[in-house]
Amino acid sequence: MVIYNILAIFAFHFSETLHGMNRLKKLTIVLCLTLISGSLFSQSLSFGVPNLLKYDKQLLHFGFLIGYNQFDFRIAPKSDLAEYDSLMVINTASLSGFNLGIVTNLRMGKYFDLRFIPGLSFGDRIVNYTILYSNNSRLVTRKNIESVYLDLPLLVKFKSSRMHNIRAYVVGGVQYSLDLISAAKKKNNTNNEIVLKLYPNDFQAQVGVGADFYFTYFKFSTELKMSFGLNNLLVKEDNIYSQSVQSLKSKILQISFMFE
Repeated sequence: MVIYNILAIFAFHFSETLHGMNRLKKLTIVLCLTLISGSLFSQSLSFGVPNLLKYDKQLLHFGFLIGYNQFDFRIAPKSDLAEYDSLMVINTASLSGFNLGIVTNLRMGKYFDLRFIPGLSFGDRIVNYTILYSNNSRLVTRKNIESVYLDLPLLVKFKSSRMHNIRAYVVGGVQYSLDLISAAKKKNNTNNEIVLKLYPNDFQAQVGVGADFYFTYFKFSTELKMSFGLNNLLVKEDNIYSQSVQSLKSKILQISFMFE
């Protein structure tokens, strides 16, 4: 019963994240998840002998992951932007990316596993600065931040009882991410080329839900996971773009497909 309550809570937060996306992205994600989940659910509930009966008794098993992500920020602008005469509003926008990873799963008990899934995440984020000029015209200046992260997550997986060829689960843990293309040490050549810089080291808390589907020769899993950055990534510099922001912390939505 506990695991289904957790699933419900996560679904609420996931719906809040979808609320921030445009309609086309929402429909695409929901349609893909519905088609995939419906097909797998119908196949997994088919009658006959359950598949891979000894699979979950393995001490150690491996697999691979491919996934879709939405990189974003939790931004905290300065409470009073009045000192920046022309700056009115600061907000962020998420962009789509993808993930690749290797799954290592250690069995800790009937309902618990320890998972290490090193991988690469590719994504972009945008910080928008709305500026009001003296002639009352407004211009939105966009700072696009591209990242390629080496991810090193350590997660605990809590599984429900198996229902024929399906098992639901929740995961939680921490992740260290290293931005391989960080611009933290890049120099700004001119005022027209100011780069919003982030530190390369990111520490995140992670929580997610998913379902395992047991087939004849392998196990397939779908998973929704949120990552919340714990440290401020913003490099402070003497320009309006970094001085007007107190902190930037990562917020990442990931939809994963795992073959184990």
